[in-house]
Amino acid sequence: MKTSRRAFLKSGSFVIAGAAVLPNEAFARKKTKQIVGIQLYSIRDDMKKDPSGTLEQLAEMGYKYVEHANYVNGKFYGYAPTEFRKLLDGLGLKMPSGHTVMGKQHWDNDKKEFTDLWKQTVVDAAILGQEFVISPWLDESLRKTYDDLLRYMEVFNKSGELCKKSGMKFGYHNHDFEFSQVLNDMTVYDIILKNTDPNLVMQQLDMGNLYNGGAKADDIIKKYPGRFESLHVKDEIKSENANEKYESTVLGKGIIDVKGNLDFVKKAGGAKHLIIEQESYQGKTPMACAKEDLEIMKKWGYS
Repeated sequence: MKTSRRAFLKSGSFVIAGAAVLPNEAFARKKTKQIVGIQLYSIRDDMKKDPSGTLEQLAEMGYKYVEHANYVNGKFYGYAPTEFRKLLDGLGLKMPSGHTVMGKQHWDNDKKEFTDLWKQTVVDAAILGQEFVISPWLDESLRKTYDDLLRYMEVFNKSGELCKKSGMKFGYHNHDFEFSQVLNDMTVYDIILKNTDPNLVMQQLDMGNLYNGGAKADDIIKKYPGRFESLHVKDEIKSENANEKYESTVLGKGIIDVKGNLDFVKKAGGAKHLIIEQESYQGKTPMACAKEDLEIMKKWGYS
């Protein structure tokens, strides 16, 4: 990818400046109404240039839900929480989830409590009406050893408790290392899912990222049916650059059986949010891809 999500996250571009198993049957949930939205990182350059105008275009395309990827210094795309909520409301858009990396700066290990930075992050997410506060990265320093990771899973669960007080859930979004890094003969992803309370910590499975970690969406979805309350709906093709083996593309044009996976998850229950994300465009504009992706989802019976 020309601008990989991993590089974006590791650079801290949207982290707050200066800061920011049980049997499968246990996770089965009743079927619920699904919503289709878009991860705004898909159109990151447009959002950077003109947040208001870009959101208006999305609404005109037929999008009703968006997921943010820009919370910096207590603002969403440069807007204070109440102002951004007003902007979304005026366009008939809702933002039920958002991405903000939870890192070491958000947890005081001596006091065993969250810093004001993370507490404010949760407060601001509630102002926007979010259901899920999702961290899309796990710093390498937090997963050097099996014990390191187990300790931080306790922080995940505590974040779930904090979010619950505001009527939300904490969540985690995968990249690729979770499926390639092994600790104590277990993948990082298995450790995460086996040591987080599903009543407090939801999982947002990125259907595309895991391919660069040597996994397949089909296998993971079937291994943990009902565990995913949100999906990043994504298709992949072999990348033409040297950064990663695969890159995202328009839905239905790549190697993933996206519709088959969506249908399976719908039957298994649990996935409330279907969030379209495309990070590479193969010569098309990001906005054109966003429109095409939504049209394909509607064609498949998801809208």
